[in-house]
Amino acid sequence: MDPVIIVGAGPVGLTLALALARQEVPCVVLDEGPGKEEPRPARTVVLREDTAALMERLSGQPLAQEGTRWAGWRSMRRKQVMREVTFGGDEPAPLHIAQHVLTGALRAALATEPLVEVAVDSRLDTVEQEASGVTAHTRGPKGTWWRGSYLVGCDGPRSTVRKLQDIRFPGRTAVERHAVAALRTELPWGDEALLHRMPPWRTSGPSAGEVTARPLPDGVWRLDWLLPPGKDLVTPELLLARIRETLAGWTGGPTPPYELLDTGVHTVHHRLARRWRVRRVFLAGDAAHLLGALGAQGLDEGLRDADNLAWKLALAWHHGPHEALLDSYQAERRGVVAGRLRAADQALPLLRGGGGLRAYVRGSARGHDALLTDGHLGRGTLGAPGAYAASPLAPQHLEAEVPVDTAPGEPVTDVRVTAEDGTFVQLRDRLGRGALLVVLIAPGTAVWDRKHWMTAGIMPRLAAAVAALPHRAELLVAESYPGAAAHTVLLVRPDGHLVTALGGVHPAELYSAAEATLGGPAKAEATAASASN
Repeated sequence: MDPVIIVGAGPVGLTLALALARQEVPCVVLDEGPGKEEPRPARTVVLREDTAALMERLSGQPLAQEGTRWAGWRSMRRKQVMREVTFGGDEPAPLHIAQHVLTGALRAALATEPLVEVAVDSRLDTVEQEASGVTAHTRGPKGTWWRGSYLVGCDGPRSTVRKLQDIRFPGRTAVERHAVAALRTELPWGDEALLHRMPPWRTSGPSAGEVTARPLPDGVWRLDWLLPPGKDLVTPELLLARIRETLAGWTGGPTPPYELLDTGVHTVHHRLARRWRVRRVFLAGDAAHLLGALGAQGLDEGLRDADNLAWKLALAWHHGPHEALLDSYQAERRGVVAGRLRAADQALPLLRGGGGLRAYVRGSARGHDALLTDGHLGRGTLGAPGAYAASPLAPQHLEAEVPVDTAPGEPVTDVRVTAEDGTFVQLRDRLGRGALLVVLIAPGTAVWDRKHWMTAGIMPRLAAAVAALPHRAELLVAESYPGAAAHTVLLVRPDGHLVTALGGVHPAELYSAAEATLGGPAKAEATAASASN
């Protein structure tokens, strides 16, 4: 079968290629550039804990050593500390990393992956679809025709794939603008990130704005200043004045020594493609959505696109058409991003409006700072990873379903499990292999050798039920899981979202839930697909 064609060699495209290769699907990555990244210290990304783990799992590199996990977060308004967060334990720290470092790690992993071909200096100009596959043409020094089974456009905001498929991309332009600088200096609060609203050294009014400081390795900081509405040019002189003024204000004296490494202007747009799938062509990342008015997590959502799509494409590539499964990519991911865009569009007028009656309502400033903090840290309505509770893949009418602390459709909690070979691993380490995961909660098993309890109690019946599922599944055992009673059985998708929790071993319901997760009976899907063609 022909490989999957991935257009675009940014982090989303490279992540998708690696995720597919790990599931034994060959790919061709069309890179319109020379195949290497220009270092840009001011272009950074913030990854939530599970997304950072996905990147480390695919790249095979400890990315936490290349970025910074913040010790804490502080939100200030004028001279008052409004909110403080200390990371660790139940509050995992996000990973802040330069985007070129992340992309370099993914490229290095792809260089050793025999199932992935990267074609540099290859700019897409034509896409043709047929019932059996996709043909793409690239121009450039190595311009040629490429044949693929599917094609995914990960080619950014100006996506050629999106335009060739005549997909509308409505939304708002220039929702916000930020002046950005990366510099090496010493600030008073170490490895804590800071959001400072209306700093006292700025006069009141629209220019007062806010500034965010996010630490990076080696004493480097990324500073973002919210700019007033309009299109005024950000001159070097203006930016240097902001840097000196801000550093002096934070240190309480003259401007401390600093080394300016990089600057830029970050313009935020909010857009959402009308469709994310046109038969065998898909969109992912910035080609499908633009989001990022709060924090620096637009890429985080693009990486979740790749994680969601990879296992579905892999299953269709290996086992034939699964149209309902492939359609669920748009339903799930577009629904989640649309929800975040709506939340941001509703919150921004409150957060940025200033003045008026709201300024005199007791507690409003503290509430606004809490909203901003959640957006920056990937929590709450503005930043939490999306759940697929309304997914078309959600099973219906499971009488044995029981509640746990993770609702169906949400990402599972990373707990220690015993793998099939008897080793102790983290649940998250078993994701991304294309298999469903079945996790039995069995307190006390950790103190016994696996060979003794694999043939005891309910294990033989559960193992037989797992072996009979309509798709490859791995049976794992955990000592505990938040909110789960003993003998609870969890069914987890390959991308780490909970399908259901059953109270005990119920082979028929486990099979029904697994079948729903795959989009329904494969035979019926194949018949419907061939009829439509």
